[in-house]
Amino acid sequence: MDADDILKHHSAGNKDFLQVSLRQVNLSEICLAGINLGQADLSGTNLSGASLYRANLSEAILEQAILWRADLREALLIWACLSKACLIRVRLTKADLHRANLTEADLRVADLRYADLSHTNLEGADLRYADLTGANLAGANLSKADLTGANLSKADLYNVSMTKAILSRTDLRHTDLSCINLDEVDLGDAYLSDAALPDSILYRAG
Repeated sequence: MDADDILKHHSAGNKDFLQVSLRQVNLSEICLAGINLGQADLSGTNLSGASLYRANLSEAILEQAILWRADLREALLIWACLSKACLIRVRLTKADLHRANLTEADLRVADLRYADLSHTNLEGADLRYADLTGANLAGANLSKADLTGANLSKADLYNVSMTKAILSRTDLRHTDLSCINLDEVDLGDAYLSDAALPDSILYRAG
C-alpha cells in the first residue's frame, strides 16, 4: 500500500488501517485525521507536516520515522515505538503516549502540553526547549535526556527517573521533585520557584 492508496481509501471514509505495513512510505503533508493505524508498521516513514489529529497509532512501530511538524494532537500512541524518531516541532498536545518507547527520539521544540507520558521511556531523548507544561510524566524514564530550556511547569513528575539528565535552564516551577533522585542531574540555572525539592538538594543549597 502506498500514499495514493491511503489517500483514496481515507477520502472515501475508510479510516481503519489496522496492522498495515507502510515502511518508508512518503506520507508527508497529507491529512489523515482520525485514521486508525493501530499496530501498523511505519518504520522510517516520512510523515513530515502530516495531520494525524486524533489518530490511533497505539502499538504502531514508528522507529526512525520522520514526524517533523506533524499534527498529533489528542492522538493515541499507547505502547507505540518511536525510538530514534524525528519529532522536531511535532504537536502532541493532550496526546496519549502511555508506555510508549521514545528512546533517543528527537523532540526538540515539541509541543507536549498536557500529554500523557506516564511510564514512557524517554531515555536519551532530546527534549531541548520542548513544552511539557502540565504533562503527566509519572513513572517515566528520563535518564540521560536533554531537557535544556524545556518547560516542565506543573508537570506530574512522580517517581520519574532522571539519572544523568540535563535540566539546564529548565522551567520546573510548581513541580514536585521531592521523590526524585537528583544527585546526578544537571540543574544549572533551572527555574525552581515553588518547586518541592528533595532533602538532598535542600541540604546542598543550605
